[in-house]
Amino acid sequence: MGIFIGILEEGLIYAILALGVLITYRVLDFPDLTVDSSFPLGAAVTAILTVKGINPALTLLAAMLAGAAAGLVTGLIHVKCRVRDLLSGIITMTGLYSINLRIAGRANLPFFNMDTIFDNAFVDSFPAFLQPYSKVIVVLAIVLVVKILLDLFMNTKAGFLLRAVGDNHAVVTTLARDSGTVKIEGLAIANALVALAGAVMAQKNRVFEISMGTGAMVFGLAAVIIGTRIFTNRQKVNSSTAAIVGSIIYKACVALALSLGLVPQDLKLVTAVLFLLILVLGGARRKKVKFNA
Repeated sequence: MGIFIGILEEGLIYAILALGVLITYRVLDFPDLTVDSSFPLGAAVTAILTVKGINPALTLLAAMLAGAAAGLVTGLIHVKCRVRDLLSGIITMTGLYSINLRIAGRANLPFFNMDTIFDNAFVDSFPAFLQPYSKVIVVLAIVLVVKILLDLFMNTKAGFLLRAVGDNHAVVTTLARDSGTVKIEGLAIANALVALAGAVMAQKNRVFEISMGTGAMVFGLAAVIIGTRIFTNRQKVNSSTAAIVGSIIYKACVALALSLGLVPQDLKLVTAVLFLLILVLGGARRKKVKFNA
């Protein structure tokens, strides 16, 4: 049961990351490597503000603003400076490494004695039978709020424009909107969600680490791909729900691999191998469907 709860906790936190990657990968068709640094950016912001005594819930909003700023920079580099999408993300990711160190002041910043969204008077008031699941409940509430708001946004005019940018730039132009501006907005929203995931993870672990974003892009992509593959023929399940389920499944696969005897030092290797298998199996499935057609 403890392992299952742990999978749910981290799977749901990474689901927020997956929702951000969903926007860049599935909606904008933009390979945004900013994710690997905007994740620890959110963690750094929430850590330093929590240490200074700011309300932990407010630090999440600050982390989202910082992540949105990171996405804005990537978008401006790509759109205004005409740098290729992949390179613009790499540039921002590299620069954010130093910025994250500047914000936190060190490579490792613990805040064990401070209140967090998981440990405060409100959470302590939960009934005794809910206490073992308090972290899952808090994270689930955040994920549901993010999912609902994202779904509502994607059904607005701005959301339709965002989807149009990834599918056909000409459609956005015919609607008298600048496709570059819409893409920048999408990158800002995506990285705000990624930074939120980093902030929640930092509050769960009560520590910021500069390397905590390594592989975040891979995890997010794997979660999105798993979810969309599972629910390919289920029209009643939207992309955001698929990404959340994919995140939990992917985290369960990683936990299973570690439970079979692999040491924690192999975590990144396990993540990379699982992602490769997902891509290979997904490609083989597409070829089979095409052949049978």
